[in-house]
Amino acid sequence: MSACLMAGTLVLAISGSFTLSWTHSVEKTGWEETWDMTPAGLVVREARVRGSGAGMEPGDGARLIDGWWVWTPSLPPQTALNLAASGATGSDWHLCADGTCHDLGTTASDAIHIRPCP
Repeated sequence: MSACLMAGTLVLAISGSFTLSWTHSVEKTGWEETWDMTPAGLVVREARVRGSGAGMEPGDGARLIDGWWVWTPSLPPQTALNLAASGATGSDWHLCADGTCHDLGTTASDAIHIRPCP
C-alpha cells in the first residue's frame, strides 16, 4: 500500500510507514509521530514528545526514553491527515519516508493532506 502526500502540486508516493515531525509553536519542543499505511487507513504506531506543556501532554502509558516521552496513541485508523500550513508558526512539518525527508508548510498555503492512494 502507498500513501499520497498532496501539498499544492507536490505528490509523493510513500510505501510502508512514514514519520511526521514538527516543533510545537508555543513550547518550541519537538514532536514526532510514526504512521503506518494499512488497508484500514493511516494508523499511528507511536508518538514522541520532548517534554510537556501547552497542549502537548504525553499520552496514556507514556515512558521516558532518551529524553523523549514515547507512547502509542489510542486513535482509530484515519482516512487522511490534514495539516495546517499557516507559515506563521516559525516551524514547518517534516515528513520522512523511504530514506527521504521533505519540509512542508514553510509558507502560508492551503491545508496539507496526507492520505492513502487508491
